[in-house]
Amino acid sequence: MRVMERTFREQLFFLVLCLSVLKGDSRYIENNEIPKDDLYSFLNSELKREIPEELMYRRPLRCLDMVAVEGQFTFTAERPQLSCAAFFMAEPNEVISVYYDSVDIDCRGGDFITVFDGWVMKGEKFPSSQDHPLPAYERYVDYCDSGSLRRSVRSSQNVAMVFFRIHKAGSSFTLTVRKLINPFPCNIISQSPEGSYTMVIPQQHRNCSFSIIYPVEIDISEFSLGHYNNFPKRSLPGCAAESGDFVQLLGGNGIDTSKLLPITDLCISFSGPTHMKVGCDNTVVRMVSSGKFVNRVSFSYRLLDRQELQDIKLNNVEDFCFNN
Repeated sequence: MRVMERTFREQLFFLVLCLSVLKGDSRYIENNEIPKDDLYSFLNSELKREIPEELMYRRPLRCLDMVAVEGQFTFTAERPQLSCAAFFMAEPNEVISVYYDSVDIDCRGGDFITVFDGWVMKGEKFPSSQDHPLPAYERYVDYCDSGSLRRSVRSSQNVAMVFFRIHKAGSSFTLTVRKLINPFPCNIISQSPEGSYTMVIPQQHRNCSFSIIYPVEIDISEFSLGHYNNFPKRSLPGCAAESGDFVQLLGGNGIDTSKLLPITDLCISFSGPTHMKVGCDNTVVRMVSSGKFVNRVSFSYRLLDRQELQDIKLNNVEDFCFNN
């Protein structure tokens, strides 16, 4: 019975999700109004089915879709589809490669297929422009602009997406999606509301975020910055300006980390758990590294239950999450 109820709930979420897409005219469809709760319900479905190695998984691609498996995906327009997006997701230590197998669209007639390095929802990008190694315009790769010169696109992190617009029924395209190991993961969206992770930046000048799109309790068990390894545990407001190497805990209701509100800054190394409950739709552990040291932070997280969320709301803890 529980399996049947879960399946029905997932189908209902998908129906609501499809009905929620706006038919806008923006070429990159950045201002989509996709409900985040419905989108991430896909992450709890049975997307990660086991596939025999000798067979490639194949299925049709929907106008609005979430894909968390490798395989070949074909979209064929039954009618004009002017505002479509497919979200791709891999494990934290993987990046995504999208390869164009075949494309039959009318670029001159206004059709397009664009791969974006990250995710875009309601005008917000993940990773944020501050944390991504490429400028925003280079993160969009349009098939009609690049054509046969660039048959594949690789993401910089474990998420990517494809925007597409097709005006004529019968037009189609086929993509093959592969997952590749990333030896130094940076900027991750978690597939699960529960888990643990260790983020390491090996003497690289970059910013990395681990985004959990759920209200969670987070336990930071280890935190090590190269220049403060021998100091006791401390949390200092504004310590970022002094050190250049620090960890932030952020919270909010969007996916752009630059628009989230800081909960605390950590810039002194420690070992031993630090517990915090964050009642936001998005909880982010963000590490900023100057490149001078090897920095790492280890943490675990779990989903808050309804009673815990109610207690947070009644106690006005992190009330900005409920008011925004």
